[in-house]
Amino acid sequence: MIYKEWLKIRWFTLLYTLLGMLAVGYLFLKVQHDTTFNQANNYWNLILFKGLKFFSLLKFIPLAGGLLVAVAQYFPETVNKRIKLTFHLPFNENKVLLSMMVFGSCCLLVVYLILIALFSGIAAFYFPSNIILPALVSLIPWFLAGFSAYYLVALIVLEPVWKYRFLYLLVAATFIPLFFKNGPTAAYQPVNITLAVLTILLSISLLFSGYRFRKGEM
Repeated sequence: MIYKEWLKIRWFTLLYTLLGMLAVGYLFLKVQHDTTFNQANNYWNLILFKGLKFFSLLKFIPLAGGLLVAVAQYFPETVNKRIKLTFHLPFNENKVLLSMMVFGSCCLLVVYLILIALFSGIAAFYFPSNIILPALVSLIPWFLAGFSAYYLVALIVLEPVWKYRFLYLLVAATFIPLFFKNGPTAAYQPVNITLAVLTILLSISLLFSGYRFRKGEM
């Protein structure tokens, strides 16, 4: 079953990883240009005292990954209701759904960790730790938004009842923007744990749509 899930998302995941790495690379090419143009000390002052977010280019990169992986993984299951064949496997149906969700989440986590490691490694060549660490704190809600988008899209795609789909879209339109509020660097530090807990709780929501899908509600 895990192999089947990998076959569905492998090319999308690999493509997204490549594009994400290119985005990080482009970000630091811009940093290199700005550092050279403004001189390093002046550029650091802009970041520390003027609120310049040198990492803002990455704002919607994790969100795009969550959306892409969710559509690639769950949309094929709705074609001719193929997921019902999965439910006929000799496994508990909830375990099947949770296994699909955990696999997709782990794939996203691996890609996100690669991007964070690449960002941190390259940033160390340009900035001291008192610039890098607040930047990483600011990146956390954006990556949590990627996971939340993954869970919400899965919920919407597998939901067979249109009125519930509309309701979930409203929830997504209200919840996802919470991760992208404007503020100074590291402003999300007090609420990052809360957002992480909410994201984890959101992950089990897939069971609601899966239940109605396998019961044949329309």
